[in-house]
Amino acid sequence: MTLLLVRHGQASFGSDDYDRLSDLGHEQARHLGAWLHAHGRRPARVIGGGMRRHRETWAAMAEAWVRSGDALPEPEHDPAFAEFDHHAVISGFLAEHPDHPATRLLASGQRPEPREVLDLLVAAITRWSKGGAVGDSESWAGFRDRTIAALQRMDARAGDGEVWVISSGGVISQLVRHALQAPDDTAVRLNLALRNSAMTELKAHDDRWHLHSWNELPHLSQHRGMWTYY
Repeated sequence: MTLLLVRHGQASFGSDDYDRLSDLGHEQARHLGAWLHAHGRRPARVIGGGMRRHRETWAAMAEAWVRSGDALPEPEHDPAFAEFDHHAVISGFLAEHPDHPATRLLASGQRPEPREVLDLLVAAITRWSKGGAVGDSESWAGFRDRTIAALQRMDARAGDGEVWVISSGGVISQLVRHALQAPDDTAVRLNLALRNSAMTELKAHDDRWHLHSWNELPHLSQHRGMWTYY
């Protein structure tokens, strides 16, 4: 069984609704769909995490098959493949670290620079992964366990075709960490390195999952300016 994990296209960072694709995010997903179609790839199943940015990514990817009149399976939605609550994770960190530069910056109303956003995410997700509280939101262990449970449920229905999962960086990183049998901090590092619309491939054999490719962007190889991380 081959599992193709696709991170959503660029979402709308800095807007009033992050959970929708930017214009660039739509274009990234269209390029990905066109590349997969041109290379004869077709899924037996498509599963999304149910978030708007997942649905919009698949809709843009599917345009290549729609134009050619090729049939595609109806997409499924599994909330176990939805991303964790970034707002809760970041808020929990800021509440515990009132002197952190990001706390002062956000309080001032200024828009942070990409480097500052990355520094904040590293600190907040690392804290969460080590048991940091996030109010009523799920714990790191809860997030990790639900994503792996979703992978195992899917494995139980394995067939010969490809299964495509359209999800987010945190989910994909947990699945790769599981395949690598790596510690939790590996998932943190992988998450922050994953690019928008990137493909990662897992294969099941010998009663376990194996990583065969990671964070690939062949569909944007001629469009370096379209590479984004959030």
